[in-house]
Parts: sequence; structure tokens; C-alpha cells
Amino acid sequence: MSQDQTDGGGSGTAPAGAAPPEYAELPAYAERVLDVADLIPPGRVMTYGDVAEWLGEGGPRQVGRVMALYGSAVPWWRVVRADGTLLPAHELRALEHYRAEGTPLREASRHAEGHLPRLDMRRARWDGSGTDPAPGGPGTPSGGGGPDTDQPAGRGGRGEEAHI
Repeated sequence: MSQDQTDGGGSGTAPAGAAPPEYAELPAYAERVLDVADLIPPGRVMTYGDVAEWLGEGGPRQVGRVMALYGSAVPWWRVVRADGTLLPAHELRALEHYRAEGTPLREASRHAEGHLPRLDMRRARWDGSGTDPAPGGPGTPSGGGGPDTDQPAGRGGRGEEAHI
């Protein structure tokens, strides 16, 4: 697991009185969201809404909450806002990943605040094609099958807080 996948990526916090995330059992919905994030290939992205649609449950806010609490265990930078703006307070870390992976970007104009690029959503957005559908699973955003629900061997540390 990379350093970025273990040290958190955002500003979310666990609910008051909750057990520390590394000891708490991961909710089933959170596990499914993280499974989808794991499937997104390098250089591609899915929006929070795409992930919810793929799963056939929840919505962008629920996916965002899962990513905020548990996303450090997966490539969090691949689950993004629909408008392609980089995650506030994590722009530079995400941008490093996007550039390393060759994720399509739209360069910012000189007049844009901070001169940060946006994701080129038309080219970077992934529809889930090429994945094995789960038997009887809901459709992907493009109408295909859902993700395989078997957890890959060796993936651990999901209880860590992502702060995305």
C-alpha cells in the first residue's frame, strides 16, 4: 500500500463517540464503495455520483462520506467531483497522482484562481468497461455490470481514516 493510501487524504472525521476507524468494522456500503474505487484504472476517474449509480444505492454525498472516512485505503484521487475540480486542500497531492498516471487534465487559464488545472472529465471519466460484472449486480453508469464483490487478497488497512 502506498504512502498516500495510508496517511489519509482529506478533512473528514469519524462521528463523535465512534471507535477509532482502524478498529471499527467497515460498514458493508463503505466496503462496496471502496471496491469500486479499487477498480478504477490509473489515469481514469469516476465521480461520486457514478460510484453510487454503479452500486445502485446511495448518492454522491454518501459516497463522499465513505471516501472521507475510509478512502485512504484505496486510490482516493480517482473518485472525484463531477465538474472536474480538484479536491480542496488536496489539490497538489491529487495533481501529483494525475500527472504520474497520465490522467487527462485541462490546464487552467492564467486568470483562474491558483492556476490549478481541472480534470478533463470527457476524456478521464471511466464507465467501468472491462470489469467482470457481479452476478445479478446493478448496472454501471454506462449500463454494464457492477463490480466484482470479492475482496482482493492482501488488501488490508481499510479501517484507516482517509480524511478526504
